[in-house]
Amino acid sequence: MPGPLAPDPDSAALARDPEALAARLREASHEAAARPDAIRVVHAPGRVNLIGEHTDYNLGFVLPVAIDLGISVAIVPNDEGEVRLTLVETGETATFPIDDPGPKRNHWSDYVAGIAWAMGEAGLGPRGFDGVLASDLPQGAGLSSSAAISVVSAWALAGGDAPPVEPMGLVHVVRRSENGYIGLNNGIMDQFASIFGRAGHALLLDCRTEHHHDIPLADPDVALVACHSGSPRKLESSAYNERRAQCDAAVAAIATTDPWVTSLRDVTPEMLAEARPRLDPVVAARAEHIVFENLRVVDAVAALESGDLPALGRLFAESQASMRDLFGISSPELDALVDIATRIPGVIGARLTGAGFGGCTINLVHRDAVPALREAVLRDYPARTDLTPRVFEVQASDGARRLA
Repeated sequence: MPGPLAPDPDSAALARDPEALAARLREASHEAAARPDAIRVVHAPGRVNLIGEHTDYNLGFVLPVAIDLGISVAIVPNDEGEVRLTLVETGETATFPIDDPGPKRNHWSDYVAGIAWAMGEAGLGPRGFDGVLASDLPQGAGLSSSAAISVVSAWALAGGDAPPVEPMGLVHVVRRSENGYIGLNNGIMDQFASIFGRAGHALLLDCRTEHHHDIPLADPDVALVACHSGSPRKLESSAYNERRAQCDAAVAAIATTDPWVTSLRDVTPEMLAEARPRLDPVVAARAEHIVFENLRVVDAVAALESGDLPALGRLFAESQASMRDLFGISSPELDALVDIATRIPGVIGARLTGAGFGGCTINLVHRDAVPALREAVLRDYPARTDLTPRVFEVQASDGARRLA
């Protein structure tokens, strides 16, 4: 989806400075200048997923981390039933009525309009506002900028406070927006991470039961490093929805002999092996990734809790190979980033993160090896791909919240 959410330095700085962002709103809005005490600044983070890719809509397990990159919006509520939201980076303003946002326009503001639509449908009483938006989260990088703008929009449409619904209910409102308005047939991982994030922790989520608990990232020697391939990813692309349809086809075929199977979450390796002869080979490969990826999430949690870093590295490698060879969501650019990273002493593991088809890798790295990783990626990756990468260390962050 077109959208100028790739941050420039001014936007990135304002995303981290609520007072400065509020000042920018006062400059842009007569309403805010007249009512400075009514200004609120809200923030929603992006995320990396440590492991568990495409398992969420298959009702399996995921292990995301909310990060210290995200989207901030300064707002002043208005009583005109209208949203007027300006991007710091470009000065572009999107305007729409909250009671009838209109159809999707293939524009960044669709994410805001979609939330107004979904909140209205859920009876949550969205309110109009004047606002300015700043981001230090790269758009199209696989770090969930779409969920971040959706979640922060929900807070903005609630007047700058937590929306009047329990947090897991808000996850489903955001998902409803993305499924029903944007047209993305996704699961709940990204919204969940942006809403439930906790500093210093990963989040284990069972996407069927919606039970979840925090997993401490307790080793101070281990850093999380995201490497952006410079190849943007579009979640609305047909390939994403195609993967979901292939997973559904596998479930339908397996359920002909095991009618209690309702998702790939129910399928064991033994059941898959028995069903494979009657599955289309591509469908069987997609299912194999999901079945074993769920097991890898469980094993990764055990490795994190016991501090078994070599096991984590092996699980990252297995997951990356599965995403490349079975699920078909890696790319030559992502493969190059993983290859460069895994040659660096001190890199524990590397894999793509997010839906794939471009975007970022996530790397577990001993802190003293971060400079070597950065140097190798910036030196070697452009020669292999003719693209310019970005390398940034990220921290586990709290979820959506009011900053001021």
